[in-house]
Amino acid sequence: MPSNNIYNPYLMRIEKITDEAPGVKTFRLKFTNDAEREQFNFKAGQFGEYSVFGEGESTFCIASSPMRKEYVECTFRQAGRVTSALARREEGDVIGFRGPYGNIFPLEEWKGKNLLFIAGGIALPPMRCVIWNALDLRDWFKDITVVYGARSVADLVYKYELDEWGKRSDMRLTTTVDPGGENPQWTGKVGFVPKVLEELAPASSNTIAIVCGPPVMIKFTFPVLEKLGFTPETMYTTLENRMKCGVGKCGRCNVGPVYVCKDGPVFSYGELKKLPAEY
Repeated sequence: MPSNNIYNPYLMRIEKITDEAPGVKTFRLKFTNDAEREQFNFKAGQFGEYSVFGEGESTFCIASSPMRKEYVECTFRQAGRVTSALARREEGDVIGFRGPYGNIFPLEEWKGKNLLFIAGGIALPPMRCVIWNALDLRDWFKDITVVYGARSVADLVYKYELDEWGKRSDMRLTTTVDPGGENPQWTGKVGFVPKVLEELAPASSNTIAIVCGPPVMIKFTFPVLEKLGFTPETMYTTLENRMKCGVGKCGRCNVGPVYVCKDGPVFSYGELKKLPAEY
């Protein structure tokens, strides 16, 4: 952090704004201080606190790969006071950023394995960081598969990147939209993510599954993975939506004996099964 005060943010200039879907934007942020940029590091899975001065701050994952050293990216949906204030920012404006916080997706432990990413809707941003990180380290892994779904074609985020991933020969991408969410130009699948996953039936042998999506999607996806032979220790997710202050002071991320901001947000399904059902 830029000082010993844990609440003192970095100053970040918005270099680029991308409209991803209705009410969803991606900010590319650059440090206003070059020395702070050079000292800053993070790993896939960590998150930050993004602030509009006078309005407050909100918690999102870092959506860019840690190997892209020149910038930090975040993607958010306009929903409340802070995200509405963020949505009104323009390129060139300065906002605050605290972080990185939280634990990580253990990519080094996954060397030599297949990676299966399963995401729904606005939950693709927490996966984007680790997907690009894995692609940047492509020789570490065997097969890389992404299964991504949204309510409608319009709600798919990172459309240009989805197009790029679909053309790559070193990964497989399956996109789907909920029944009724397709349009005449849609060439992907139609169906809910757990059902599409069951139809695809990816092999569980030597494979790590990373799941992120709305609670109802996660609820029905884990049983499908178990049916396909995945064990709780080979299934991971992130509880980023539980985050508040980021540093374990407010207690609002508490689940049983766990402070998600300090013990998470990344958990294996085996770890989650030991927590109260409220997560």
